[in-house]
Amino acid sequence: MRFLVVDDSSTMRRIIINTLNKLGHQDVLEAGNGREGIERLSNVGSVDLIITDWNMPEMSGIDFIRTLRAMDNHKNLPVLMVTTNAAKDDIVQAMEAGVNHYIVKPFTPDTFKDKIQAAMTK
Repeated sequence: MRFLVVDDSSTMRRIIINTLNKLGHQDVLEAGNGREGIERLSNVGSVDLIITDWNMPEMSGIDFIRTLRAMDNHKNLPVLMVTTNAAKDDIVQAMEAGVNHYIVKPFTPDTFKDKIQAAMTK
């Protein structure tokens, strides 16, 4: 499986990538914001799952997801949002934008694994 991790924090990208590696997933691409995420998708073709933050410069995670959902070749791509935004209204907004599953930071590797599996089967 190929993953795209979109987060403006290089530290958080490293944590997510290390967690994915420990779960047996080695094929991971990175982007520092939503705009870079769209560019990466355009250059690499396809990924199996996107893991994105909400709060990023240039293009937020919500705007990234809305842009992604408007693209025919990516409108059904599973998306897992990993963010500090924990309010119910934020979760509802993310789901309405097209997020498949949502994790509030900090997270455990077990929660992360469960949410990836859930996002892939939805």
